[in-house]
Amino acid sequence: MTKSPTPFRRTVESREEQSFVVRAGAADHTRVRLSGYDLLTGPWYTPLTFFYRGTLDGAELRASLARTLRRYPPLAGRLVRDRDGGLSVVCNDAGVRFTEAVSAEPMREYGPALRTEPVIGNLLREVSAFRVVDRDTPLLKIRLTRMRGGGSILGVMINHSLADGGNTLAFLESWSREHHGLPSPAPSHDRGVLDALGRESTDPAVVASRAFVGVSRLRLLTTNIKVGLHKLATVATRFEAAELAAMKRTAQTQLAGEGSWVSTNDVLTAHIWQVLGDLRGRPDDAAEWLGMIVSAQSRLGAALPAGYWGNCVSNSWTGTSAATLRARPLGRVAQDVRACLDANTADKLRDEIAFLNSYRAAGVSRHVMSVRAPDVIETALTVNNWSQFPLYRIDLGAGKPFWYEFPDLPVPTVHIAPTPAEDGGRDVYLCLAEEHAATVRSPSWLERLHCYGRRSESTVHAGE
Repeated sequence: MTKSPTPFRRTVESREEQSFVVRAGAADHTRVRLSGYDLLTGPWYTPLTFFYRGTLDGAELRASLARTLRRYPPLAGRLVRDRDGGLSVVCNDAGVRFTEAVSAEPMREYGPALRTEPVIGNLLREVSAFRVVDRDTPLLKIRLTRMRGGGSILGVMINHSLADGGNTLAFLESWSREHHGLPSPAPSHDRGVLDALGRESTDPAVVASRAFVGVSRLRLLTTNIKVGLHKLATVATRFEAAELAAMKRTAQTQLAGEGSWVSTNDVLTAHIWQVLGDLRGRPDDAAEWLGMIVSAQSRLGAALPAGYWGNCVSNSWTGTSAATLRARPLGRVAQDVRACLDANTADKLRDEIAFLNSYRAAGVSRHVMSVRAPDVIETALTVNNWSQFPLYRIDLGAGKPFWYEFPDLPVPTVHIAPTPAEDGGRDVYLCLAEEHAATVRSPSWLERLHCYGRRSESTVHAGE
């Protein structure tokens, strides 16, 4: 009998017990017009799931959440369509949905070796970008699941049009601090500050570096259909701190005497890109593209308020042939990664903001897509680095989480996260075409991924 492959994830069964609407208790009905960066995502939801060994108290969580919402009124508001086709949030304190559930299962040792579907229950099946705008649909949904014998799973779903990953975590960290009676900096929800930075460039090189392009409705439709036809799966694996240090030493040795600098994440990204390029085995002259997601907020510096809260993310691309990617020394590829990140200059971002604003003003924001969208399945890989985010500092009364689950994405993506111990290691989520994900879970390819470190239990069992 042929042994069936191990599934990429298991499902946690749970039963909903109660549902609440959490409100801040005050509303000024301010209308916050979303920026061009906000409109890029569409009104979809992003699920994050946090696992705690202790038991969270639902009533206390709702009380601290209500207080936190006073600093984040858009989260308790509702999305409405503007006359020009853009979107705004009406801060009417219509509320956040908070669900409590129970599971007959015990808490398991979740991690790279044992992953779950996002533990959101019915909330995940409820969400649709077509049932959010101009409806009484909460923009933030929380599901607390209590496990048999102790332990809690907290599912958080936030409408992506409100915030990027960094600002979603900023909200969660603010909630954590509020829960413990600690102060937090006040966020700024004024998208007009970002819009005002838009300035079209007269430099052809800057214009050519835009991460986004306007397309016809037909091209947008055919691209989305093409992307949607592919099945993806995500594999998680852990790189220990010593392994990363060895990897970086190799890259630095190859660059000795040049005076150039690359970070640990640059080197890790370069290594993964090379391994996955080899795994895909494309012809020597085929193009291989790497996209780097970058915080525009960090690049714009003091031009934006320190607490600006919304979507403020751009990206840039670097490419080479499959043969060159396979043959180049690790340090050289890491240099390419660093140069790709550094290409996100303030001038480039200001030009991009002006470009996005012009499409919003013309009522055609939905006709903007990534310049590499048509190549994203066969030739491109996107890297999203969350390694500095406070994923394991979201303490809501039961200690810090011991694991968190990142959502599967619709395009091939490398997601880099800190480890629960925050010890300098990295957890890496590889969202790939299903057949490539199955291959990379095999012992031989895990060995390739971890060739700079010893085969420990956490790496060997990352998908077996």
